[in-house]
Amino acid sequence: MRLVLRGTARLAAMVVFSLFLAACETPPSQNNFAEITFGHLPEIKLNVGEIVYESRYKAPETLPNVDHVFPVPPARAAERWAHDRLRAVGSDNKAVFILKDASVTEEHLATKGGIKGAFTTEQTERYKARMDVEIQIVDNFGNALSNITANVERTTTTPEDLSLREREKVWFRLTEDVMRDLDAQLDPAIKRVFFPYLTF
Repeated sequence: MRLVLRGTARLAAMVVFSLFLAACETPPSQNNFAEITFGHLPEIKLNVGEIVYESRYKAPETLPNVDHVFPVPPARAAERWAHDRLRAVGSDNKAVFILKDASVTEEHLATKGGIKGAFTTEQTERYKARMDVEIQIVDNFGNALSNITANVERTTTTPEDLSLREREKVWFRLTEDVMRDLDAQLDPAIKRVFFPYLTF
């Protein structure tokens, strides 16, 4: 038997479907997240005339990328790290912090289904965060004198039926973890490779 909607019946079905879609829209976030800052960590003083932040990463703002909807996007946290931790105390040359990647992608995971799945809280999404940065010491003519790089990857999963509020908390913690890993790489690398440009 085939159901065909005509006239008033079709219009009524469209109205009901529209109301259903409206009910499924994601509500605005009610979470108030603090900025991720690094002012509690000691400044790294470099004998350069200025610190320059350069972003070569542009969020695609489409799935599977989700970093643009994070309460604190990793790219913003990376810029804050450069602002809080690096300090120019010289007159010549400059330090350039280059953000190459700050992406987070979402992957939907397969679920068991059936009776077994009905009695199990399954992990349904995996989030993979990547951060790739380079810091260069550049002379007044634009020539790179020294450089360091850092690459970070972190993943986390979320269970089914997670609310938006709970999901945003997971995203926030993921950004925090990525930045903690980034700092753990950059801090010793700067002190080792950029030692001739450090002041104490």
